[in-house]
Amino acid sequence: MILAAGAILGLVTVPAITATAITGGNADGNGHPNVGMILFFDGTGTYRCTATLVTPTVLLTAAHCTDGTVGKTIVTFDSVIAEKAPSETPKADPAKGYTQSGSFTDVRGRTWWAGTAATHPAYSDFTDLKNWNDVGVVRLDQAPQGITPAKLAPTNYLDTVARRDLAHTLFTIVGYGTEVRKPDSGPQKPTPQSYPLIRRVAEAPGQKLTPQILQVNGNPNDVRGTGGSCFGDSGGPSFKDGYQVTVTSYGYTDNCRYIDGLQRVDIPVVQNWLKGFGVNPG
Repeated sequence: MILAAGAILGLVTVPAITATAITGGNADGNGHPNVGMILFFDGTGTYRCTATLVTPTVLLTAAHCTDGTVGKTIVTFDSVIAEKAPSETPKADPAKGYTQSGSFTDVRGRTWWAGTAATHPAYSDFTDLKNWNDVGVVRLDQAPQGITPAKLAPTNYLDTVARRDLAHTLFTIVGYGTEVRKPDSGPQKPTPQSYPLIRRVAEAPGQKLTPQILQVNGNPNDVRGTGGSCFGDSGGPSFKDGYQVTVTSYGYTDNCRYIDGLQRVDIPVVQNWLKGFGVNPG
């Protein structure tokens, strides 16, 4: 398992935006309007992840997208961020991070909402697979209007999938970034590209289920699905039967064409913590 590398690849620095999200799949358009792109500052730089609105004011994401945040986290639910450079996302204060409160409009007329990040107290920082808990939340200062929150899966929902059926069960993965594809020039090896920066969606078949992690096959060449997750998809949701069942946690390879590791959010250790933020299953 290349867990440490996978964890690092889960984040993307905003200024460079050189490696990001969904492999294969399609542009999401208005398919998942409650999935947004978050930006945060951790003292070393500004990063982006994906998050899902699960109550009128709470975003669900990965712990490695909240741990160590300086200042506020901001989110936009726009499906298209930038079709080509530059992306012109808001800049964080290098000493204080994002300092805005409530909602604000950037230079491109895009609306952002600000909130405060929190990390699961049992997050193991990728050191203990049995106690992974790569889950975080962002409590927004105010509720975005016109967005219906996603539904969290009932407790132990994924345990209802029989082991023999897992490889034939598709999970819908959503996240921000560009696809892995052949570059416009130079060596024609498929690599993560910088643009367009949009919300994308892919279907990935199950591969393995543990008490903490759902692994899926994110290779777009797998005829059972359409792709998987990568870099800037961290914290983004996967859905089954309309329920959010995981947040994207880690990957195995630098071209994101292998196994995706997804943190379960249907388990008691996660759901009991989320209840403190008003997030309830079902």
